[in-house]
Amino acid sequence: MIRKLASGCFRPMRPRDVNEAHRAATPLELLFDLVTVIAIAAAATGLHHAIAEGHFVDGTLRFAAAFFGIWWAWMNYTWFASAYDNDDALFRLLTMVLMGGALTMAAGIHLFFESTNLTLVVIGYVIMRLALVVLWLRAARSDPASRRTALWYAGGITLAQVYWVVLLLSQPLPRVLFYILFALGTILELTVPALAERNGSTSWHRHHIVERYGLLIIIVLGETLLSSSMALEQVSDGFDGQLVSIALVALVIVFSMWWLYFSPEEHLATNELSRALTWGYGHILIFASGAAVGAGFAVLVDVVTDHAKVGVLAGHYAVAIPVALYLVGLWLVRDRFTFSGAAQYILPVFAGLILIVPLLLSLEGVATLMVLCVLVRNYTTCKV
Repeated sequence: MIRKLASGCFRPMRPRDVNEAHRAATPLELLFDLVTVIAIAAAATGLHHAIAEGHFVDGTLRFAAAFFGIWWAWMNYTWFASAYDNDDALFRLLTMVLMGGALTMAAGIHLFFESTNLTLVVIGYVIMRLALVVLWLRAARSDPASRRTALWYAGGITLAQVYWVVLLLSQPLPRVLFYILFALGTILELTVPALAERNGSTSWHRHHIVERYGLLIIIVLGETLLSSSMALEQVSDGFDGQLVSIALVALVIVFSMWWLYFSPEEHLATNELSRALTWGYGHILIFASGAAVGAGFAVLVDVVTDHAKVGVLAGHYAVAIPVALYLVGLWLVRDRFTFSGAAQYILPVFAGLILIVPLLLSLEGVATLMVLCVLVRNYTTCKV
């Protein structure tokens, strides 16, 4: 009886079939996404307040640093689960430990924006990463064919965590030196999968990964819908045409962003390592800019309601710049591989126009260009 119970709770972590039919996200993965988005929302809120106060550069750098930690921990777990999710009790418990780490990070992001206090952010991040190390060690034990790859992951991730703890203990540091050291830590983290996978690719499931990324982008775009709701909530105190316009423009832009992401073309057409790394890593630009668009609309609401120290044009660019980066991100991971000739430059061209139009037509011009971008790209897709 005890042996039977133990076998149900602790099963070998063998690799999943890369051609497994009907592979879909699990309820546990969906819960993990929701917890992750709490941390993303905290980072977007920090960016919103920093821009509203006029701290453009510092706010952007802090947002980029916080977002990288959240996204990187999410991405690493997602690819691991695609290859080794055996849904036993220990896998579930370790995933819940990762969620606890994400919530700890979320709790520390406000302090990070206020004073560069990294304590809770680093503690939460290290919790998430060490839980993943345990998962990789389980994989190394159960999958002899990929043991070297799994041990490279476990060792590389552990080394990176030592670096972050040393950085935490070295605080306070001059701001410039801090960002330089943070960039070096980021490079160390990014290098681990590239080196580990060269010892043998893990058995991640291509369609499952594409679905997982798509589900997160939907939740991230929900941040922009929340900003639209905030604008309408302000209208309840008395009609304001500017706030109504912000809400409508937010809807048009987020719907266009969704449409452009979920196009008929294959997002990841091959399991080739270089292509997978480009697609997987490049999505940070898409996810971060998607969250930043919501922060930009929140800034605009503050501007219109006289709660910001910046003007309307700054608010417009707080939206236009991340929208343009979102288009560039989609071009980077998908369109430059999907189309040939002039068609592959549709998104970069519209990104450039979006950066110009706030000077001429305010935010309504950005929404119009996004709709035109959808129409032009869809027409091109039909022609191809």
